[in-house]
Amino acid sequence: QVQVVESGGGLVQAGGSLRVSCKSSLLNFDDYAVGWFRQAPGKEREGVACISRTGSTTKYADSVKGRFTGSRDKAEYTPYLQMNALQPEDTAMYYCAISRAAYCSDSWYSLEWYAYWGQGTQVTVSS
Repeated sequence: QVQVVESGGGLVQAGGSLRVSCKSSLLNFDDYAVGWFRQAPGKEREGVACISRTGSTTKYADSVKGRFTGSRDKAEYTPYLQMNALQPEDTAMYYCAISRAAYCSDSWYSLEWYAYWGQGTQVTVSS
């Protein structure tokens, strides 16, 4: 069974920053794009960002553009989501998801685009 594990969440004050990352037991993890999603209590899971296989292409939800940056390191292609200028409305469980393709499609925000999901890491932003 493929495991996906997020790390890096935590509690931060409004205006602060956090970086979350993701690891997986999938042997060819670095062949696939990775999506970051979040889900707040009582709300649907929503796409935050997509990072292509190499990290050369990223896509973002309008709500996080200019504040969040997705990347992958060049050694192990570990995906990261750098979150700056965090606001209380960013409070949610953040999930890493492994795509079915190497690129971020126009439907990157659709849950069906992803094959494997982590259990999430909590991000809480206090006002």
